[in-house]
This record gives sequence, structure tokens and C-alpha cells, in this order.
Amino acid sequence: MNSHSPLSSVLQEVDTANGLPNAHYIDPAMFEEERRAVLFANWSGIGFGKDIPEPGDAKPVDFLGMPILLVRDRDGEIGVFQNTCRHRGMILVDKPQKILGAIRCPYHSWCYDLKGKLRATPHVGGPGQNQHEAVKMSELGLVPIRHYVWRDVIFVNIDGAAAEFEEVHADLLNRWREFEKPLHHGGEGSGFKLDVATNWKLAVENYCESYHLPWVHPGLNSYSRLEDHYNIEKRGLYSGQGTLVYRQLKDENGTSFPDFEGLSEKWDEGAEYVAVYPNVLLGVQRDHCFAIVLEPKSCGQTVEHIELYYARSNEDTPDHDELRASNAQLWKTVFEEDVFVVEGMQKGRHGALFDGGRFSPVMDGPTHNFHHWVASQIEAGRRA
Repeated sequence: MNSHSPLSSVLQEVDTANGLPNAHYIDPAMFEEERRAVLFANWSGIGFGKDIPEPGDAKPVDFLGMPILLVRDRDGEIGVFQNTCRHRGMILVDKPQKILGAIRCPYHSWCYDLKGKLRATPHVGGPGQNQHEAVKMSELGLVPIRHYVWRDVIFVNIDGAAAEFEEVHADLLNRWREFEKPLHHGGEGSGFKLDVATNWKLAVENYCESYHLPWVHPGLNSYSRLEDHYNIEKRGLYSGQGTLVYRQLKDENGTSFPDFEGLSEKWDEGAEYVAVYPNVLLGVQRDHCFAIVLEPKSCGQTVEHIELYYARSNEDTPDHDELRASNAQLWKTVFEEDVFVVEGMQKGRHGALFDGGRFSPVMDGPTHNFHHWVASQIEAGRRA
């Protein structure tokens, strides 16, 4: 299979464009190219702040084969480093843990503080000699990875060459500035993951359009109908959908979650769902929000990490525990309804005569926007 299929047809406008060719979903060589040109070259999501809530918390992450370490330092700041000792390349942390002292390499006990500085090199100059003039400790700290935390998602730019996160996503940061409030994770039952036999891009494509609602989400469509939705498209940045009919969940006593404070009336019955390219899916509603990080494992395997957040903490609202559990189950049901679709499209991409498909100019704008962006990133990577 030719992994360098022409992308000119993808870069057309929506009414004449084809979707990305099959190779982009089933060819390991193309997966490797997208790893570099799309996922490592942009701001990709790799985890959540809630996974390292306390100072000293550390969590290793494997992102497309790249060993990464998430830590929260003694000042409460999140740090992201390559999870590799500067001495002989040993993995430093192999499971989530609380680091009470230093990050210690299990091989030769080189030690780093939580800000990544090299602090100890035992016997490096011979037995009992813990320093050597050739080993310059100030130059051998952990390799930092450029990162930015927004809506509790930890975004990284592996190649270090992307524009600043605030610059790339200025439009979306402004669009949702009313939601710049503290977020409180809903607790153990408010996070779940789905292992899906699909390419990560198909999860993005499906998420950012509402066209499939009547057939795939009949329960949701019964009150938030297809005609109540609108497209969100920002060429080269993000895309998604909004609804004009968001219905708050209530318990049998009519109790609902507290709202985020200071929202304009647009959000009384509105909600928005946006794919932040390349691999983060976000949703905002008046009383809770969610974040999904798509973890690409291979051409045809993706893990969806889904987390729900609220305006008030669990400690402040213990009477909402059952409501939070109901809400998590509702969303889990919706996201599980999509699995057969994204897995079915993955199977369909093995149809050798499929030409990438066509788009409805009215309904598929957000999905075309994503295809156009991916193709643009690959073209830029090839020119570079």
C-alpha cells in the first residue's frame, strides 16, 4: 500500500472534498507518520491533573511509545518530563506512586527532585565519591516536556516547535472564557475508559458532528433533537457541535447540580461539544463538563479516557453522590452507543475500493474541518 496517498482531494472545500484515504486508518507506516507530524508536532492531550492531585504524586504515561512522567511538585505545580534517567536511559517510574523524597533511578540510584533537577549521583567518581568533574549535575536534569494544563487536561507538545497553547487556541479560550472556573472532579465513579477497536481519528470525526444522533443516540435525540443542534467550525483549530436544548439532570426530588457561577443566559439551555485537535474532546454544560483524552495505541486500537467535572466539590455536595452516579451512567451509555459506529468505520476502511468518502456540506462541516486539518499537518510535515 502506498502510504503517501495524495491529499489534494482532502484539502478541497467540503462540497467537493473526499475524506482521508484508507491508509490513514489501517497502514502502520501512515500511523507512524501521523505520530510525528500530527500528534508530536501539536498540543496533544496525555492525561489529567486529577491523576496527580497531591504534591509528590507521580504517574508514568506511555504516549505512542514515548515514556513520559507526570509529577506534582512541592509547590503544587504540574511537571512533565521524559521518564528516562540521564545516566543510562533507565525508566525511572514504572507505576503511579507517591514520591516522598526524590525520584530515584532503580538502576544506579541517581536522584532527581520533583522539578527535575539532578540532586545525587552516588559513587559516580568511584566508591564513596559522589561527584565527578566530568558529570556536570546542572546539565543533567530530567528532560522537560513542554506542557500546558487547561480544563484539567495536560497537553504536551513533544517536538517543542508548536506555537504557544494560548496562541493556538486563543479563539476557543475566548469562546469558553465564562467557564474559566475551578473544576471539581466527580470522584472515582466519574471517570471511565473505553477500549475501542478503531483509529483515534474516527473517534474525533464521530464526536464532532450531530448528524448521527437520530440513529445512534435515540434516547438523547428524543429531547435534544438533530434540529436543535448547530455546527461549530474553526478552520485549522477545532470543530464540534452545540445544542440549544440542554436538559439538566434532576433527581426524584427535583434537585439538580449547582451551576458554574456567572454564566450568561446562552448557557441556560445551551451546551457545546468541541474536538480540540488533535485528540482531546471537551463538553461544557451549565452544571458540569467533561474531558476525553484519546490515547492512540495502534492503527486500529484507541483508549478513550473520559472524566466528569462539576462546579462544586463532592465534599461540598455529599447529597449529590447519587446524582453524580446517575450522570456518569448516562454519559457512559451515550459514549458506549458510539462504539459500534467507530469500530464499524474502522472495519469499513479495509474496503480497498473506498475513496475516503464524501461529506454533506450541511451536516459534515465539522468532520471535514478535522480531515482538512490532519491533511494540512501531514503536508507541512512532509515539506519540513
